[in-house]
Amino acid sequence: MEKISVEHPQNWREYELLDSGNCKKLERFGDFKIIRPDPRALWSPSLPRLEWDKASASFQGRTKDEGKWSKANRIPEKWQIHYEKLAFLLKFSNFKNIGIFPEQAVNWEWLRSLLRNTERSRSTENKPLKVLNLFAYTGAASVVCAKAGSEVVHVDSVRSVNFWAKQNAELNNIPAGQIRFLEDDAFKFVAREAKRGNKYDGIIMDPPRFGHGLKGEIWKLAFDLPKLVFECQKILSPNPLFFLINVYTADLSSIALANLLQSAVKKPGGTISAGELALKEKSAGRFLPSGIFARWSKN
Repeated sequence: MEKISVEHPQNWREYELLDSGNCKKLERFGDFKIIRPDPRALWSPSLPRLEWDKASASFQGRTKDEGKWSKANRIPEKWQIHYEKLAFLLKFSNFKNIGIFPEQAVNWEWLRSLLRNTERSRSTENKPLKVLNLFAYTGAASVVCAKAGSEVVHVDSVRSVNFWAKQNAELNNIPAGQIRFLEDDAFKFVAREAKRGNKYDGIIMDPPRFGHGLKGEIWKLAFDLPKLVFECQKILSPNPLFFLINVYTADLSSIALANLLQSAVKKPGGTISAGELALKEKSAGRFLPSGIFARWSKN
C-alpha cells in the first residue's frame, strides 16, 4: 500500500448531500430532505437557514445515536430509494440511521466489479462464488453481491435488521436461498465455520465501535477486531477474491486496518488499498468524512 485515498460515490441520482455544518448534515433521499447529526461537520453551513427549514424530517438525539424524529405530515414512515437498478427500503426508527449508508456505494461498485469479472472467468465451472457478510445490517452489500451472481451468507445479531435485509432482497428479486440470513454473533459464527471447514471466496465486515452479541457478549472494536480478522483468514478459500473491512469510528485509521489485513491475509498475489469514504456536498463541494476502509483483493 503506497497511498491513502479518499473515495466518494458519483453515481447516485436519488441521494444528495445538500449541505453540512454545525455538526449536522442536510440530505435528500429520493423526494424527501432530512437533517441528521454528524459530529464530523465542524464547519459552518453554506446554505441559508431557510433551505434547512425545508427538510421533511429532523433527528433530535438523546444520545450519540438514539433519539427521536421530528417529521412533517407529508413524509411517509417507509419509502424506497434506488441506486442504479437496485432498490432499498428506508424507514424511521429510534436511531438516526434510516437503512442505508450512501457512501457505501463506493464499496458496492468495487464489489460488483470484482465479482462480475470473476464470475465471467469462472463461467465454465458452474460454481458461484461464496461471500460472507458480517455485521451485515440491512443487507445492501449482500444484495449487491447476490445480484452479481454470488451466494451470500448474511450475518447480523439483530433480528429486526435481518428482517429488513430480507425485505431488501425481495425488493431486488433475489431468488430464495441465494442469500442465507443468520441471526448470530459474528465471531462465534466464524469460529464454527472454521471448525466445519467451510470456506469463502470473499469476506465483508462493517463492525461497530461497541456492541452486544445475542447472549450479552460485549464487542469492543480495538480489542476484538484483530481476533475476528485472524479467525476469518481460516475460512478464506485457497484462492480468495477479496476481504473488505469498513468502520465508522475515529479511534482507528485506515492505515491500521490495512496493516491488520496485511498481517492476517497470507494469500499470495494480493493487493491492499485503504482510505476514507466521503460524501461530497452539492452546496460548496466540501467532503464530509464518512468512514474508513481497507481492502485486500486478488491481483
